[in-house]
Amino acid sequence: MTADDETVFCPFDFSEALEFDPALADLMQRDSPARIRLPYGDGDVWLVTGFDAVKRVTTDHRLSRAAIMGHDYPRLTPEPIVSAESINVMDPPHSSRVRRLASQAFTQQRVDALRSRITRLADDLLDEMEEEGSPADLVQRLSDPLPQHTVLDLLGVERAEWPRMQESVRRLLVVGPDSREAAAGAKADLTAYFAKLVEQRRNSPGEDLISAMAAARDGEDQLDDRELAVMALTLTLSGQDTATCQISDIAYLLLTRPELVEHLRRRPETLTDVLQEMLRHIPFRKGVGIPRVALEDFELDGVRIRAGDFVHVSYLTANRDPERFPDSHVLDPERPYQPHMTFGWGGHRCIAVPLAMAELEAAIGRLLDRFPGLRLAVPPEEVRWDTETIRRFPLELPVAW
Repeated sequence: MTADDETVFCPFDFSEALEFDPALADLMQRDSPARIRLPYGDGDVWLVTGFDAVKRVTTDHRLSRAAIMGHDYPRLTPEPIVSAESINVMDPPHSSRVRRLASQAFTQQRVDALRSRITRLADDLLDEMEEEGSPADLVQRLSDPLPQHTVLDLLGVERAEWPRMQESVRRLLVVGPDSREAAAGAKADLTAYFAKLVEQRRNSPGEDLISAMAAARDGEDQLDDRELAVMALTLTLSGQDTATCQISDIAYLLLTRPELVEHLRRRPETLTDVLQEMLRHIPFRKGVGIPRVALEDFELDGVRIRAGDFVHVSYLTANRDPERFPDSHVLDPERPYQPHMTFGWGGHRCIAVPLAMAELEAAIGRLLDRFPGLRLAVPPEEVRWDTETIRRFPLELPVAW
C-alpha cells in the first residue's frame, strides 16, 4: 500500500489465512471517508469504514448503485461482476419491488420446509467422505459441493449441468488482469442458460425456486423473465461464492481453535449464535464490493462528497468497529448477538439469508455431530489459501478423524 497526501492505493490482495487485512486496519484508524484508488476502474473513490457511517451510506438515496452502470467504476476485478438488471445494482423503488417479490421464495417458513432437503444433501456428502476414509479434503468433500448442490438443486438445474455452472462461476470471480475475456464469456453463458430455464419454468412450473419466484405476486405485479434469469444468476453466484467460502472458513476456525468446538459441545443450542459471531469476525472477502455514486453534493462525516464521486463501503471494517462490537477483533462465542454486515445492509442486504444460515447450520452441525474427532491433517501454516479471487478461503482443508 502506498500513499500520498490525498490518495491511498489499495490493491486489497492480502490473503494470509483469516488474518485481518492490515491495509483495512490502517484505514479504520483514519478519518472516514478516506480517499483510495483500486486496481481497476477510472479514478479515485471514497471509502467508508465505520459501522454507523456504512449504515448511512447504504440507506442514503443520494447515493446510487444503479447510476454506476455504464461507467468504468473503481473495483477489484478486471470485468464488472454485476449485470445492469441485477438486484445488486438497483435503487428504490425498483429494488424494493424486486426484493418484495423475490423474497417470497426465501421466507423463514419456506426455508424451514427445505431444511430436511439441505441436511440430506450434507449427509450424502459426509457419507461419501466417510466411505473414502481418512484423511480427506473438506473443501472438496463438503464446502465446495454443498452450497453448489443446494442452490442448483433448489433452482431446478439438471445435475448434468452442475459442472458447467460451477466452472462458469469460477471464471467470473477471478481477479487476474488476463481474465477479462473469460469472465465476460462466463457471464454471458450463465445469463443465457438461466433465460432458457426461466422460459421452461414459465411453461412447466415445478417445486424449484425459479418456479416459486415466477409465481410470486404483489397485487398484479410479478417478476418478468429477465428479472428472474438475473435473480437465478445472482443466487448461483452466492451459492458457489459466499456460502462455499464461509463453510471452509468456519471449519478452519473450528479446526484451529479447539475452545470453539468445546463450547459447542458443551452448549450445542448456541450453534446459530456462534455461527453469527464467526460470520462477523471472518474477513470473508478482499477489500470492497460494489460502489455507489453520488447523485448530488452532500457532506458525510465532515467530508464534502461531490456529485459523480464514487463511494465504497467496507463491511469488513464495519464488522470490526469497536463502537459497535466491544473488543471487536476478539472472536467471542459468548458475545450477545447483534446484527452484523456480512450479508450486507439496507436495501442490498442478501434476501437469501435464511437459506444461507440453513446451509451453514446443516454443514457445521452435521460435521460436528458425525466427526467428533475431526482434526487438521497438516499444520495450520501448510494450509493453502486462495490468492486469485475476491474471496478469502482455503483451497484445501486436509482433515483426519
